[in-house]
Amino acid sequence: MSSNADKFLEAAAEFPDDALPDNRVYEHPLVQRYATKEMSFVWSPAMKFTTWRKLWTALATAEQELGLEITDEQLEQMRSKLYDVDFELAAKKEAEFRHDVMGHVHAFGDVAPQAM
Repeated sequence: MSSNADKFLEAAAEFPDDALPDNRVYEHPLVQRYATKEMSFVWSPAMKFTTWRKLWTALATAEQELGLEITDEQLEQMRSKLYDVDFELAAKKEAEFRHDVMGHVHAFGDVAPQAM
């Protein structure tokens, strides 16, 4: 039986090829001229915001191991939604809270409601 930490590492190991295709390029005038496709992806919104989700999921996994009341179902829902980013909702929440991180926390909570 895999631990939640092992399940997290498996879910977060590789960025799926079909995930967030419209947000895989970092927008900047110099990127088109000088950056490789791979480097542009490293700095893209898709990579940035899924990395945030991976961090939050890793934190919840560690907190569960330390005894906080976080269920396996909550962790599974978080892992299953790492790459399900609604950028429009996140922008609306960011405007509401006037904070980019909180906008994305709430957008993540919208697709993983058990984890909120």
